[in-house]
Amino acid sequence: MRHLTYLAVLAACLAGASWLELWPGTRVYRRIGRLARAVLPTSVLFVGWDLYAISRHHWTYDPAQTVGVVLPGGLPLEEALFFGVIPACAVFALEAVRRVTGWRTGEEPGP
Repeated sequence: MRHLTYLAVLAACLAGASWLELWPGTRVYRRIGRLARAVLPTSVLFVGWDLYAISRHHWTYDPAQTVGVVLPGGLPLEEALFFGVIPACAVFALEAVRRVTGWRTGEEPGP
């Protein structure tokens, strides 16, 4: 079961944030394109950073704590998923705060 540790943490993070879709009604999943535009640029940047660090032997991943699916460049699947899941959780949190407080981010049309 130790090999599922990283995936379990990611699943728990996503489960902990996804309920915000229902209450207070963040509508993040209904605006998937907007979510992708928020998450993909940073994901690409950090995947590149990880690939560089792996290639320079700055860090490694314990195969005993991953499922064993390794993407090109030596990047474990879980690490690639991390860069999508964690920013998505941040978007859920931001949208929940906006929904509850009425806080505007500046992109909405004026009153």
